Amino acid sequence: MLKSKGGLTLKILLDEMYTGMKEYLDALGWEIETVNTIGLQGAEDKKVIEHAKENELIIVTQDEKLADIAELRHVKYVLISKKMLAKMIDSELRKKF
Repeated sequence: MLKSKGGLTLKILLDEMYTGMKEYLDALGWEIETVNTIGLQGAEDKKVIEHAKENELIIVTQDEKLADIAELRHVKYVLISKKMLAKMIDSELRKKF
């Protein structure tokens, strides 16, 4: 399990679009839950955020609305934007070709 700079164990909640990343992040040492494995697939954003808050999870999502609400509720999150993904893809393409 990975720890924060303050020594706390970091636990991650993957939103629906990233459930396929669970095994990869698990292999890298992260403690991972997904909305699917906890029975929140298709749930309202509010329920996902409340679960994350109650269980001290960091939400990983591409959903800007979910991220905005998490921020308003003081729930930790990482927003993987389409802009961020485009830059990463561009960088990899430029390195290889």
